[in-house]
Amino acid sequence: MIGEVIAGRYELEALVGSGGMSSVYRAHDRLLDRRVALKILHEHYSNDEEYVERFRREARAVAQLSHPHIVTVIDRGADDGRQFIVFEYVEGENLKQLVERHGQLPVRRALELAIAVADALAFAHAHGLVHRDVKPQNVLLDVEGEVKVTDFGIARSLGVDRGVTQTGTVLGTSTYISPEQAGGKPVTPATDVYALGVVLWELVTGEVPFPGDNFVAVALRHINEPPPSLLAARPDAPPRLAAAIERALAKDPARRFRSMKDFAAELRACLAELGGGDPEQTLVSMPAAAPKAPARTMRRRARRSRGRLLAAAVVAVAAVAAVVAGVLALGGSGTSPGHGTSGGGTGTPVALRGVGDYDPQGSGGEHGETAPAATDGDPATSWYTETYAS
Repeated sequence: MIGEVIAGRYELEALVGSGGMSSVYRAHDRLLDRRVALKILHEHYSNDEEYVERFRREARAVAQLSHPHIVTVIDRGADDGRQFIVFEYVEGENLKQLVERHGQLPVRRALELAIAVADALAFAHAHGLVHRDVKPQNVLLDVEGEVKVTDFGIARSLGVDRGVTQTGTVLGTSTYISPEQAGGKPVTPATDVYALGVVLWELVTGEVPFPGDNFVAVALRHINEPPPSLLAARPDAPPRLAAAIERALAKDPARRFRSMKDFAAELRACLAELGGGDPEQTLVSMPAAAPKAPARTMRRRARRSRGRLLAAAVVAVAAVAAVVAGVLALGGSGTSPGHGTSGGGTGTPVALRGVGDYDPQGSGGEHGETAPAATDGDPATSWYTETYAS
């Protein structure tokens, strides 16, 4: 597709990233002579009206959000049956790449970044929109170090569009998923508070609080396990910050901060206690270096291997919700995968809505656009991904 011109205007220059639902390209806007980002819905979803509507809704919803820390929507449309959205192009890197380069960040730097993200999400919440997939890969840093939140692709408008994504459906990245999302329950702004708490934990410690080998195992840890001690992982972290993150990661949404605005205010108070700088004027002043190589090449534990799949492919949407709900119904904790029931049982088969990649390292390099080849029944097709050392 590189070199192709979409809608007679956007010339595709390079593939920037790809996920289970869409691919993002760097493109040249011939009409206005500028660089843009073009998100194109994968072909195998183009005939699914639910996915098409979700894709269109992203463009409509984000187009209403004018905020310095939210990526701007420029255009949307269809070309030869392919749905696309055009965004401003952000030259730089994402938070995942930043952590991969530096490991744990200075506490002040982590707070500045988290406050900028919280401000963006608070603005979205005030306009009736919950992101639902807050993760480091969806937080971009431009060359000046300014934060831009992106990928509202699974966002939901509060109180509307209930028919598009039904209760019992799991959407989001399991590493940062809230307990209510993992259980297929309705989401609220508190869902984004939880996810940002996980992101902030990662910025401060260089690790995630609930690692795991597959989507379901990680999701069940979010549901069942208390977060580990931040002070044990980062002894020099301020106790007030540790308490703020612990509150954000409460299992019960009602026990978290009442709003993203309140979470941002507490983070500003934590920043003020560090001394120096105005907590009301937080600037991400450290410039972000442009990525030197694809993120997956910088993971020491990752290696490329063609011909092998990950231990478990993520069964998307309804199938994942059914698995999580089923394990919970059986009283499982997800810690002993070899002790499930076997044989003799009856049940209703779960219909596959789609297959996607699981990205345990968060590198964005799992080739999700080819994952359906793993279940299409055609021996002539294949899907390759990465394997990971234990």
